[in-house]
Amino acid sequence: MAVQHPLELANTNSCDDDGHPLRTGTLWSCVAHIITAVIGSGVLSLAWSTAQLGWIGGPVCLLSFAIVTYISSFLLSDCYRSPDPITGTRNKSYMNAVKVNLNSRKKTWFCGFLLYFSMFGTGIAYVITTATSMRAIQRSNCYHKEGHEASCQYGTGLYMMLFGLVQIVVSQIPDFHNMEWLSVVAAIMSFTYSFIGLGLGMAKAIENGRIQGSLAGVPTSNVADKLWLVFQALGDIAFAYPYSIILLEIQDTLKSPPPENQTMKKASMIAIFVTTFFYLCCGCFGYAAFGNDTPGNLLTGFGFYEPYWLIDFANACIVLHLVGGYQVYSQPVFAVAERWSRKKYPNSGFVNNFYSIKIPLLPRFQVNPFRLCFRTVYVVSTTAIAMIFPYFNQVLGVLGALNFWPLAIYFPVEMYFVQKRIGAWTKKWIVLRIFSFVCFLVTVVGVIGSVEGLISAKLS
Repeated sequence: MAVQHPLELANTNSCDDDGHPLRTGTLWSCVAHIITAVIGSGVLSLAWSTAQLGWIGGPVCLLSFAIVTYISSFLLSDCYRSPDPITGTRNKSYMNAVKVNLNSRKKTWFCGFLLYFSMFGTGIAYVITTATSMRAIQRSNCYHKEGHEASCQYGTGLYMMLFGLVQIVVSQIPDFHNMEWLSVVAAIMSFTYSFIGLGLGMAKAIENGRIQGSLAGVPTSNVADKLWLVFQALGDIAFAYPYSIILLEIQDTLKSPPPENQTMKKASMIAIFVTTFFYLCCGCFGYAAFGNDTPGNLLTGFGFYEPYWLIDFANACIVLHLVGGYQVYSQPVFAVAERWSRKKYPNSGFVNNFYSIKIPLLPRFQVNPFRLCFRTVYVVSTTAIAMIFPYFNQVLGVLGALNFWPLAIYFPVEMYFVQKRIGAWTKKWIVLRIFSFVCFLVTVVGVIGSVEGLISAKLS
C-alpha cells in the first residue's frame, strides 16, 4: 500500500490539512500579490532617491535592497510551517510565526505592534499617494489649458475623502482569498504606470541630448543637509522594497503540493527580479532626465507636462493600483481584529451574525455588523491622519525605515535560527548576525533622516 505525503492526503478531501477550505493560489497569483504589494507608491520616489545618492550610490543601493529583500523572503518563507518547513503546522500570519518559533510573549507583542503599525502606516501613505495622483490629473489639465507658468494649485483633502469612501466599500471584501482578481488588476496597473514613467524619463533624457546628474548626487550648502537627504533617500528605498509584513498571509493562499515555501521562493525571485528592473529604470531614467531638479514624485511633481493625456492616464493607473494595494496591506489587520473579536465574544450577535442584503443591479451579499463598523473606522482613521500629514517623501521614508530592520530582517533571521537549529558562533550564524547589524544601521539613519524631513516639512 502506497504511503501518501500529508499534503497530498489532505488535498484528496475538500479541506487542507488544517481544516481550512482548499487553498487555490498558484505561483502566478502569488507573483501578482507580491507585485501589487511591492510596486506601490514607493516606485514614484525612486528617481528622487537616486538623485540624492548619485550615479554610483543610487543604483548600488537599489540592487542592495533587492538582494536583502530576497534573502528576507527566503528566510521567512520557511517559517510558514513549524517545526518542519514542509510538513509542520501552518503559521497563517507573521505574528503567529513569531509566537510559535521564538516562544516569547514580549517579542510577539513587540512584533505585533510594529507589524500592524506598519500596515496602518502604509494605508496612510497610499491615501496620500492616491490623492496626490488625483490632484496631478487636475493640474495636468490646467497646465495644458493655461500654460506651464500657471499656478494651478489645488488641495488634496477632497481626493483623500473620495478615496476613503471607495475603500469603505472595497474593504467589505471578506479576506485575501476573495481578492485575487483585485490584485491581478492592481498588478497590471502598476506595470502600466511604471512603463509610462520609464518611457517618459527615457524620452526626456533623449530630448535633453545628455545624461544629467553627477556621481555625488544633488549638491547642498553643507554636509549636514546632504546627510539628511541621503538618510531620507535610504528610508524611501526601504519603503519601496520589502513585503515581509504580508508574506505569510500571501503564502497562506497557496495550494500544495508543491510545498508552499518552494512556491513562495520562486514567486519572490520572479517578483523581485521584475520590480528591480522597473525600479532601476524608473530611478535612473528619472534622474538622467531631470538631474538636480528631479521631483519627489516622478509622475506628480511635474517634470513632465506633455503629453498631458498620458500623464492623466498614468496617474489614473496609480489610483486604480492603490485601491488594490491598500487592501493588500489592510486585509491582514482586518483578519486579526475579527479573529480576536470572535474568540473574545463567541456569543455576540453583533460580532458573529451575518445578514443577507440585496441591492438592485448587484448580487446578494453578506454583511456582518462588526466587520462593517471596524473596517469603516479603520479607513476613516487612515484618511484623517493622511490629511494631517500629507507629505509624500517624508512619510514614505519614516514608514520604510521603521519597517525595514525589525520586520524584514531581525525576526526572519531569529526564526530561521530556530527553524534550522543554527548554533551560536557557527559560520552561518556569524554571517547572518553581521547582515542583521548592517541592516539595523540602515534603519537608524533612515529613521533619523526621514523624521527630520517630516518635522521640517510640517514646520515650513
